[in-house]
Amino acid sequence: MVAVTPQDGSRLRYAWRVCAVTSLGLVLIGIAGSTLNVALPTVVRHFRAGPLESGWILLAFLLVNTASLVFFGRVADLLGRREVYLTGFALFTLASLLAGLSPDVWFLIGMRVFQAVGAAMILANGTVIITDAFPPERLSQGMGVYIGTLSVAQLTGPTLGGLIAETAGWQWIFWVNVPAGLLALGVGATILRKMPRRPKEPVDALGNVLLFAALSAVLLALSEAGSGGLASPVVAAGATIFVVLVPLVVLAERRSANPVLDLRLFAGRLLAYANLASFCNALARSALILVVALYFQAARGVDAFAAGLSVLPVPVGIGLASPLTGLLGRRVSPYALSIGGATLSAAGLGTLMLTADPATPYWVIGIGLFLAGCGSGTFLTGNTTQVMRALPAGSLGVVNGFRVMIMNVGVVISVGLSLSVLTSAVGPALRAQVYAGTLSTLSPVAVGQLMDGFQRAYAVLFAVALAGALLAALARPRTR
Repeated sequence: MVAVTPQDGSRLRYAWRVCAVTSLGLVLIGIAGSTLNVALPTVVRHFRAGPLESGWILLAFLLVNTASLVFFGRVADLLGRREVYLTGFALFTLASLLAGLSPDVWFLIGMRVFQAVGAAMILANGTVIITDAFPPERLSQGMGVYIGTLSVAQLTGPTLGGLIAETAGWQWIFWVNVPAGLLALGVGATILRKMPRRPKEPVDALGNVLLFAALSAVLLALSEAGSGGLASPVVAAGATIFVVLVPLVVLAERRSANPVLDLRLFAGRLLAYANLASFCNALARSALILVVALYFQAARGVDAFAAGLSVLPVPVGIGLASPLTGLLGRRVSPYALSIGGATLSAAGLGTLMLTADPATPYWVIGIGLFLAGCGSGTFLTGNTTQVMRALPAGSLGVVNGFRVMIMNVGVVISVGLSLSVLTSAVGPALRAQVYAGTLSTLSPVAVGQLMDGFQRAYAVLFAVALAGALLAALARPRTR
């Protein structure tokens, strides 16, 4: 038995306090996303938004958040992780307040952009703050609790979103973030210690601009492909800009003395395959709550509150699996946990794919959702621990920003791809009814066509989940 010194005990107590603060940030962002996923039809009906605006209410956040994660990871490395983290809370809270005051849908989309910037500051740094605080042998436990709190958000969010949409009004979907954000800001300012900054170095301005432009271009093209098709001029322009900018990004980062994205950090086999597995898992799981909530509203005709209750097996699965995985992490390698989680996610999606029908008993759907949730919780805990253990201390911020960015790219593609596959089964005139959750009132024929779309969407997500399991298996650490 290893003796625990007073210094070790003090560090561990501080680490758990840090875990509580960062988990609160993850809950805040998770609730903000999951409430809107369920309540989206209510917002769409209020603003009488078309399919384009409806998609951008979700995608504006994802695009900007994804494109700025690496930047804020690097900024925090240089300017102070605590300061950037707390600024993110303040900005996210203010943007949530203003979003509820939106006079039109485009103002709301603009506030979603500012929410995204604040969320990027939080997400790029939360995992790194935990990694710095915990002793290496306890990191999997801290990461398990941190990832597990995502289930609190996803447990609360869909139910809260549905309840708010039916009772308090769409504005409160955003205003509910304000007291939580102020609480997180106050607790974080009290508990988090100032962390040593890296020596001041010139900021890689050119690399930042090129990377942000390249990511924005490709993400815009991917999201537009879901609504406008591959022949859309926006898709062609975005893809062209991305292809042109990628070699320029590589050239600029190789020449920079302090690159925002040090490409040498991603040359290793473990990081490359682990990040690709994370991308596939994010793509496979991220649209699940949105797609299932639309299924219950558009195909079964239930209200937003009932739809929110129906998706609860996903966060329940995450909430149970994540802390258990953290405990297992002291005996089972993060590598094995990643493979097992990815495989379990695929099993859940396969169950949903094979049983997609308006008359499917809920217990069958619930099993599929629960398996997908357990798989996600297990994979996220194992994969995150595996990646963070493999990194040199000086690069934690930028590489974690890249890790979360890769997952968010999967989220953007997941939402755009799933909605595109889903709505391709019905004509353009009926797509607005799918987003508004009113298709079930039209005709059984329309609902039957939509179910073909749900089955295709689940099939695509299932195939991607299997690819994620294979990539997780390839991310084998080197034996020493």
